Amino acid sequence: MQTTLSEDARQLPRAAEAESILRSCVHCGFCNATCPTYQLLGDELDGPRGRIYLIKQVLEGNEVTRKTQEHLDRCLSCRNCETTCPSGVDYHNLLDIGRAVVDAAVPRPLGQRLLRAGLRGALPNPGLFKGLLSSGQVFRPLLPNTLQSKLPRNVYPAKPRPTTRHTRQVLMLEGCVQPSLSPNTNAAAARVLDRLGISVTSIREAGCCGAVDYHLDAQATGLARARRNIDAWWPGIESGAEAIVQTASGCGAFIKDYGHLLSTDPAYADKAKRVSALAKDLVEVLRDEPLDQLGAHSDQRLAFHCPCTLQHAQKLGGAVEAILTSLGFNLTSIPDSHLCCGSAGTYSLTQPELSRQLRDNKLNALESEHPEVIVTANIGCQTHLNGAGRTPVRHWIELVEAALP
Repeated sequence: MQTTLSEDARQLPRAAEAESILRSCVHCGFCNATCPTYQLLGDELDGPRGRIYLIKQVLEGNEVTRKTQEHLDRCLSCRNCETTCPSGVDYHNLLDIGRAVVDAAVPRPLGQRLLRAGLRGALPNPGLFKGLLSSGQVFRPLLPNTLQSKLPRNVYPAKPRPTTRHTRQVLMLEGCVQPSLSPNTNAAAARVLDRLGISVTSIREAGCCGAVDYHLDAQATGLARARRNIDAWWPGIESGAEAIVQTASGCGAFIKDYGHLLSTDPAYADKAKRVSALAKDLVEVLRDEPLDQLGAHSDQRLAFHCPCTLQHAQKLGGAVEAILTSLGFNLTSIPDSHLCCGSAGTYSLTQPELSRQLRDNKLNALESEHPEVIVTANIGCQTHLNGAGRTPVRHWIELVEAALP
């Protein structure tokens, strides 16, 4: 696509990257075929091709409007279009660049500003989030349905974790909301890894991965969190940790981008590249281990929802399914398994109507062969799908741990 950036746009730190991405797009439209919002709304500007054109207009100096911002806001950042694109357009990075320019030019309505500021203040703060969650459970009947659906229906308490005893060591990101919403997930992961001769170390100073801030109009704050995490992990990396494990694929996708996002930071570029190389989703660690030694077996009937951040961002579609099948689980087939469930980080709160439609469509697909349980690999998807009050939804590692002898 021919592109001529404006003089102002050429001064942006990522101007050359934006221009390169724009020029790689041939405007074929294959991306629209797998875009969840285009399928729901049928509007060219609510599909990847249209959004790319909007960003092109903005970077070429055309007027930036509230409508432009709305169309970009409706994007789930699911990256399904990147999987579909025959030209390899790096859409999510272009979207990040375009959103930052648009958000700097177009003030949001007060209600949206307060919502986004509240989410940025509460979600990355585990202590505050836990307190709010506890209060929410007490006053649940008084809350609007949108918030009620975000409160977990069942919280499985964390069982004790094994002590550090093995030569092989990995670091694990605890996350910011998962310890409260699903406290047993990381504990189950630690116990399974312990059975395989791998000890887990959690670095409490490593908090939120930064994705919440980065995708809610505060990119600088998100990158500051990334730097703090790198500093927190670095002693463990130097001591020989072989991986930084994430049980939430959304966090993992963002951490794997640290190297790219901090590539121009002279103080952190090399460290960020190293951290991204060490970042592994839990399934990447387990699939390389002799799982037959676990002795785990179950014939439970499961539907696996593969999060967008696992299949499209990390390109790990099919990996969890292969492990579950090898352990005897009976996996159902999922129609349109490539489509987003509508969680998409905070999207279910910033775009509740679209998010609900996508959630209900996804649940209809997941329940089409009547599974006993739905399992997934991301706390956002887990909470969002479980909030419908239909088939129970859990993290897949909890089912594996429960199948251990």
